[in-house]
Amino acid sequence: MVSHDNVFFNASAFVGGLFLLEFGADRFVDHTAVIARRLGVSPTLIALLTAGAEWEELAVIVAALSQGRSSLALGNILGSSISNILGAFSVGLIFTSGEIKFDRSSKIYTALTLLFTVIFVLILAFFKSIGRAAGGILVTLFAAYVVSIGYYIYKGVMAAPEDDDDDSDDDNDDDDDDDDDSETASASDCSESTLKDEESASQKTIPLTPLTPFHENNSAPHEKPPRSLTYHIFQLIAGFLALSLSGYILSHSVSSLADTFELSGTVLGMTVLSIATTLPEKFIAICSGARGQNGIVVANTAGSNIFLLTLCAGVLFLAGDMEALAASVNTFDLLVTAASASVFAVVVFIGAKRWIGIALLVLYFAFIGAEFAFYR
Repeated sequence: MVSHDNVFFNASAFVGGLFLLEFGADRFVDHTAVIARRLGVSPTLIALLTAGAEWEELAVIVAALSQGRSSLALGNILGSSISNILGAFSVGLIFTSGEIKFDRSSKIYTALTLLFTVIFVLILAFFKSIGRAAGGILVTLFAAYVVSIGYYIYKGVMAAPEDDDDDSDDDNDDDDDDDDDSETASASDCSESTLKDEESASQKTIPLTPLTPFHENNSAPHEKPPRSLTYHIFQLIAGFLALSLSGYILSHSVSSLADTFELSGTVLGMTVLSIATTLPEKFIAICSGARGQNGIVVANTAGSNIFLLTLCAGVLFLAGDMEALAASVNTFDLLVTAASASVFAVVVFIGAKRWIGIALLVLYFAFIGAEFAFYR
């Protein structure tokens, strides 16, 4: 018999874990960028590792692995990659008016997403014969992606990925904006304000690169002195701890709900968990689409999926339970993953209209229904 108290508690823990997850991701990304800039790390590398990167997804996956829930982690990776395209990219198209055309950088990122998706699907299809070597292959691909894209961005060939978590930074870090003058800036135009730069507080000129926003006024004589490096390290540690704790809460609550309703961990990872952890992408897609910033919609989707299907999947294959992973793979999920990436590429290369976004969203709801109907 289902315990209503148990269901309510785990559902509440899941919601609370989502808020903690976003808080931790914001702190971790913001203060990592500040510390890296203070230490003279390349702004290109900072952008690649903080923008379009799904550190919160990685935290959930690591937490699931620590609890022996490899199937839940795999379901989250597959479900999030599908949700980013059919559930977030589609919404961006719906909120965009008129015919939509995409630039060169968008097409390159989309082609890379399709390439990495095909590699990931092939690895899963032949997973039993490849084993843990698959993890090494995917982590190596992620490293190659960072190096190559970073080089081309530095050379000005491509535009940097847009950060999909910075909108929530504006809400979560109001106090830091007043006292800290954080060095990160909001990549989304959903908010007209941007986070202040510590270099501005020191009346230093911010070097203009393809990855740093232009500020009309680079001096702020009335602002407080910048925070110390120790402060940012403390905030970074706090963000990391929040990420770790939220990952544990989310994976444990979903696992408990799966046991309560006798559902597959893979199915809940493909549906409930992936929908929840990709909410920031959906919000950014709505805002960017409404403002006609199609490049941001594509960059968020592509950057997130590449991170999921390389680094996150690599960690899963290196540390996960091989037998549980092999048993969790089904042809339907692999086909939907590959098909969604293919549709994503076609739409970006030929252009889109609002009705295409509606069609993709309908397909996503159909996919969710099929998961619960046939694979629970």
